[in-house]
Amino acid sequence: MADTRTLVPRSQKVLFYGVPAASGDTITYHRMKGFTDVSTSKNAKEYTRQYVDELFEQTDVTGYSPSTSYGFDQYAGDPVHADIVKITDDELIGSNAVRSLILVDLSATGATATTAPAMKRNYAVIPDSEGGSMDAYTYTGNFRSKGEKVTGTATTDDDWQTITFA
Repeated sequence: MADTRTLVPRSQKVLFYGVPAASGDTITYHRMKGFTDVSTSKNAKEYTRQYVDELFEQTDVTGYSPSTSYGFDQYAGDPVHADIVKITDDELIGSNAVRSLILVDLSATGATATTAPAMKRNYAVIPDSEGGSMDAYTYTGNFRSKGEKVTGTATTDDDWQTITFA
């Protein structure tokens, strides 16, 4: 039997970051470029117990608290980098440090050159460190979930540099 599987390249799962306008409520979703790390941990919450009449434990998943670690080489003129640097340098807290991330699956069935399935979630931007490389100025941290995910469709008119989400 022939193997019909196809390896999905990492570059086919693209993240977009919601950058708020300087004034007003407009948010523009820019592709996250120059990132050396963007990996997600589901952080499943477990309920484990052993009943007295059984020799083994049972475990159920009772919730999730996803987080996504990030690391990037800072590029001047990149709106995503500028926003994360502002959150870090100004030590923003609370709702001032919450941003939306949208994961677009360009490998999904039904994806086209201008539309693809997507998942959106709000995250708290949690800075960790900066300047840890001699080659480029770097920033690291985590995006920690601030609510449930919303599934929808991403559309683009600029070759996946920015998107709209519905």
